[in-house]
Amino acid sequence: MTCFIDALRRLPTNKTPVWLMRQAGRYLPEYREVRAKAGNFMTLCKTPELACEVTLQPLKRFDLDAAILFSDILVIPDAMGLGLSFAEGEGPQFANPVRDAKTIAELIIPNPQKSLSYVIDTIRLIIRELNGRLPLIGFAGSPWTVATYMVEGRSTKNFSIIKKMMYREPALLKQLLDKIAQATILYLNAQIEAGVQAIQLFDTWGGVLNESCYREFSLYYMETILQQLKREVNGKTIPVIFFTKGGGQWLDVIANSGCDAVGLDWMTDIGEARQRIGNKVALQGNLDPSVLYAEPAQIRQQVKAIIASYRDAGIDKTGHIFNLGHGIYPDTPIESVEVMIEAVREFS
Repeated sequence: MTCFIDALRRLPTNKTPVWLMRQAGRYLPEYREVRAKAGNFMTLCKTPELACEVTLQPLKRFDLDAAILFSDILVIPDAMGLGLSFAEGEGPQFANPVRDAKTIAELIIPNPQKSLSYVIDTIRLIIRELNGRLPLIGFAGSPWTVATYMVEGRSTKNFSIIKKMMYREPALLKQLLDKIAQATILYLNAQIEAGVQAIQLFDTWGGVLNESCYREFSLYYMETILQQLKREVNGKTIPVIFFTKGGGQWLDVIANSGCDAVGLDWMTDIGEARQRIGNKVALQGNLDPSVLYAEPAQIRQQVKAIIASYRDAGIDKTGHIFNLGHGIYPDTPIESVEVMIEAVREFS
């Protein structure tokens, strides 16, 4: 159980640990069967027995070093009453987007033991089933990323509505971000109390900001969350990973945020990243998910290159967690995942 946690703490390990973002998902036929049984995505998330089942599915197929809770980053705004739904092929949608001062003022900060109790119950089930074999990663979305969906009302390509708010009414946006941050602190602390052994903050859309806005509207709120987490459990610290997609240009400031590890997308060379920041934090990543469409030989070559790049950085070799540079794609061949994990084992 300790390999993944030790790597996050930059301690020596006998192998490079590996897990995958979205490792429980649509690329697995057994997941699709459970999803069909649930009827829709939110019912799957809100049924602890089913959410536990799909969390464990990839661990039965693959030699992975961690489980990650099956849930969604948008359960917090759903608990705030925004009317979350998932349209097939269109992604998340909110019936009640947040775009004015009155709506923001009326947002409740949900009690995770009540309106998000299904997540806490899922965690307890998973911990019981894992029985100490592997650590469980809990997670939440960054306030900025969650806010983009709350304000835009759905997935977007240009983020025009929330950026208009950011530039025209920055104080209003900060009120929203503060509420999301406070809700996230309560939510993640409840996850920690329920038994998760590591936390990842997904800042999927931090990379759409310029540097000053990233620091002010994204990273600041992740740091706020980090500072208020109850991270000491039985004398051990719960490691925290920050993952900002498109955030490679801000690697230095992210590494100085107080997090234990920085997740990298595939646009940053992991060896160069290690040279830039030294051994301040562990690094997670960073295979392009599209590589898993390639032939086995090329997958192996790409995996080998990432591990070699990290090792050849000329710094302490500890602190690498192998992962994709973003979530696994739904049409990824299962055989490719097997090749990738076997290559990680061989070359590490």
